[in-house]
Amino acid sequence: MIQRSTTHIVKSDTLMDIGLGSLYSEQALANGVTTGKADLIFASLPYRIMHEFQIPLYDKMRERDADFYAALEKAGFQLDWGADGSGLFMKYLRRGSGYYIDIGASQLIIDGKVKLAAGQVEEITENAIKLADGKEIAADVIVYATGYGSMNGWVADLIDQATADKVGKVWGLGSETPKDPGPWEGEQRNMWKPTQQEALWFHGGNLHQSRHYSQYLALQLKARFEDIPTPVYSLQPVHHRK
Repeated sequence: MIQRSTTHIVKSDTLMDIGLGSLYSEQALANGVTTGKADLIFASLPYRIMHEFQIPLYDKMRERDADFYAALEKAGFQLDWGADGSGLFMKYLRRGSGYYIDIGASQLIIDGKVKLAAGQVEEITENAIKLADGKEIAADVIVYATGYGSMNGWVADLIDQATADKVGKVWGLGSETPKDPGPWEGEQRNMWKPTQQEALWFHGGNLHQSRHYSQYLALQLKARFEDIPTPVYSLQPVHHRK
């Protein structure tokens, strides 16, 4: 595996226990926190201050799994905890990339069963990958594990570039952290709400967001189909096209 940049990793069990256990668990359900309540509570915290609540949680995760992270770094893996130490969920909201929820692959790296190299890919040769430092790594098959494509990019592919440019960047908060340029938006760019392109809406996200925000998207669409006035206070201005 070639690691081109640092990655934030958190163990699945630790994430569920420390990060989400009070909302999404059998114990939470026993305490009367249904899935619907949990989704509403999670969505009620303003994005502007959310990182302040996330930082201490990820500090606990880093402390709990200190041996795990030390072993990963010893194997040569480059770790990070987000631009401000706020961990996985803020990375997800800000840029939708740069993290991995570990369910076992990290141990393969620690044990040396998955070999690791770091650097930028400069060239694909007939039988190898050539890195920027000149090192060549022989390969029979190359898997481009580059993450998700942007929704804006899909608009360009499925409709046209002019429509994609009219809508602008989709996802992110404008936090001025890596891959999430400002200005501050206060909510997810172009998600679950009217866009600059009439009749084009975006829906996506994890299970929590899909459950919760699909309700508001459905209500907005239903109102329009029923000719109920749905004035938009202010369409989101376009600051970034990609």
